[in-house]
Amino acid sequence: MPAFFLVCLFFMAANVLEEDSMEQDIESPVTIHQPKLPKQAREDLPKNINKECAKRKIQRYVRKDGKCNVHHGNVRETYRYLTDIFTTLVDLKWRFNLLIFVMVYTVTWLFFGMIWWLIAYMRGDMDHIGDSTWTPCVSNLNGFVSAFLFSIETETTIGYGYRVITDKCPEGIILLLVQSVLGSIVNAFMVGCMFVKISQPKKRAETLVFSTNAVISMRDGKLCLMFRVGDLRNSHIVEASIRAKLIKSKQTKEGEFIPLNQTDINVGYYTGDDRLFLVSPLIISHEINQQSPFWEISKAQLPKEELEIVVILEGMVEATGMTCQARSSYITSEILWGYRFTPVLTLEDGFYEVDYNSFHETYETNTPVYSAKELAEMASRAELPLTWSVSSKLDQHAELETEEEEKNQEDQNERNGDVANLENESKV
Repeated sequence: MPAFFLVCLFFMAANVLEEDSMEQDIESPVTIHQPKLPKQAREDLPKNINKECAKRKIQRYVRKDGKCNVHHGNVRETYRYLTDIFTTLVDLKWRFNLLIFVMVYTVTWLFFGMIWWLIAYMRGDMDHIGDSTWTPCVSNLNGFVSAFLFSIETETTIGYGYRVITDKCPEGIILLLVQSVLGSIVNAFMVGCMFVKISQPKKRAETLVFSTNAVISMRDGKLCLMFRVGDLRNSHIVEASIRAKLIKSKQTKEGEFIPLNQTDINVGYYTGDDRLFLVSPLIISHEINQQSPFWEISKAQLPKEELEIVVILEGMVEATGMTCQARSSYITSEILWGYRFTPVLTLEDGFYEVDYNSFHETYETNTPVYSAKELAEMASRAELPLTWSVSSKLDQHAELETEEEEKNQEDQNERNGDVANLENESKV
């Protein structure tokens, strides 16, 4: 393949990848940059300098459709894309992929067609067109167009039989072998690239849906964060599993600022509830306990938090066996406190029916406005009077036993004194 084509492919791949990384989230506002200051210094500025920043919407880390809202800038080592050229081609958009597909075959045909024409020209075949006594390298090759057509017939193994190579041209035989081998490599590479791109499981994730909102309500006497997942297809996701991450910037005790720190949200890892049998929509629950990052968050504090919950559903496609991943996210405005999901599963005559019209619907329910920590403290304080009464009764019981023992000891001493007096009187 010519070096010119590789250079064009290199620049095209770099430009396309840069174009893909510059896609903006339509739901997110424009970020206000403050030049000539490091990021940590900008974070440490007083809040009253820029009050509009506090009022802006939360910048998403992962969009609702699952695409990551991260831009890779200042990538100078773009040559690394060519070290994995196959993945680079697969990751390109369809229009560029098809363009490269056509260009590879066209350039290859033109390149070998030019070589066939040069061989015929250098051997003098062009000067003996129509001469029956002359044995050309390729029969019926009378110009560049016919050489180009012969190159196509050779690489695609069409073999019309009109233009054929003769045994009097050793350089042509060598070129025929080289073109056949390189043609097979090009076919394997490009057809494999197209096959992998067509069979990518990304589109399978389009039928894996997440609820528009997450909810917080009581379940089995405990405050829980919940969201719903579902599969629209009849072919199931095999070995499905669910994970959740909390994306929130933090500052360590040493003063180090960690932007977009990722914290695991337990959705049943230790109990096995994170492994799903996704036949019908399921409600994924996270119990807010002392290990939960929402332990100290109340209803009033939730809108003030700048956080994002990223949920990841993984599994194998039943039809192809390829791993599929679907993602979504919830920001604070999409977390409803005091709501539950509307049931979508009903029992019909001999089967269960799922009503996806109600998949995203919620209804309000009685839920405490306090945080899980405050609820636990209130519950512990409610048990204190009972503890006090029990301890007081135990102390009273111990005091009664002590008084009874002292009284019994005094009675015993009196009886002993009476017996001693009787013995002295008898002796007298």
